[in-house]
Amino acid sequence: MNAEKLSKRLETVVSFIPEGSRIADIGSDHAYLPCYAVDKGIAASGIAGEVAEGPYQSAVKQVKYSQLEDVITVRKGDGLEVISPNETDCITIAGMGGALIASILEKGKDKLEGVSRLILQPNVAAIAIRKWLLENGWELKAERILEEDHKIYEVLVADKGNPETPYEQLETELLLGPFLSKEKSSVFKTKWGQELKQWRNILENMKQADDSSELRERKAEIVKKIEIVEEVLDEKR
Repeated sequence: MNAEKLSKRLETVVSFIPEGSRIADIGSDHAYLPCYAVDKGIAASGIAGEVAEGPYQSAVKQVKYSQLEDVITVRKGDGLEVISPNETDCITIAGMGGALIASILEKGKDKLEGVSRLILQPNVAAIAIRKWLLENGWELKAERILEEDHKIYEVLVADKGNPETPYEQLETELLLGPFLSKEKSSVFKTKWGQELKQWRNILENMKQADDSSELRERKAEIVKKIEIVEEVLDEKR
């Protein structure tokens, strides 16, 4: 892959970058995203942040290959420690678990001054991000769900604002997404149909386990999730 052609997943992330933004791509890997966004005139400048040496060196090479060293800087560091307050308007974090993305945002909260948009693409557990946004004054403005190479991804877009605005049924929409659960696309139905199957299998397997308060609590959590998803998908057994 090169910066001239992005994956469908990263193209979706880029589509939400406001024109002229100073972007910071955290966990940038090969820096494909910032190189593409700047090269196409979407972003004015970029920072590619990487914590691991190998991806950091790959990002350095890609920026040099793209002849964008004047407008994209590659920095090595953990999470948001690669940026300073008021240095960027838009932060992208893609290709990690939702809990990890939420922890990166939490640890780097002091670096978010001046940032007006977050574009976050968790591979799993988007609920962790929605909870963090809700608790920290970020309003979810859009969501996308897509399938690529037999994997399903969600993209969450948030701006500073009233974090409660998109929610009508909080518990349901934190899990499934306030926008996605209304749209109920075919990919959405596929994702949650697969989750239902897994949860039902887990419950079945739990019947063989020794009873304990911890097990009962875990069962109750799974049953609640099944009820939520069944109601939204209208898939009662």
